[in-house]
Amino acid sequence: MHTMQPYHILVRDAEEGGYTGKCLELPSAISEGETLEELKANMAEAISLIQESIIEEARLKHEQVIEVSV
Repeated sequence: MHTMQPYHILVRDAEEGGYTGKCLELPSAISEGETLEELKANMAEAISLIQESIIEEARLKHEQVIEVSV
C-alpha cells in the first residue's frame, strides 16, 4: 500500500553543514543530507522504511491499514 503522495519536509540548515529534515506528516521520519537533493532522497527512504515498519506491526497485531483521500 505505497501510494505516491507528497510529504512536507521541514528543512533546516545543519550546524555542521548541509541540511536536516523532518517530515510533518510522519514526525519520526528525520534525516540529513549534504545537498537538498540528497536530503530528499534520504527522506524518501526514511518515510518508506517507517511506513513498512508500521504496516508490518499492524499485520502482526491483526490490525488494518486503510487509505483515505482528502
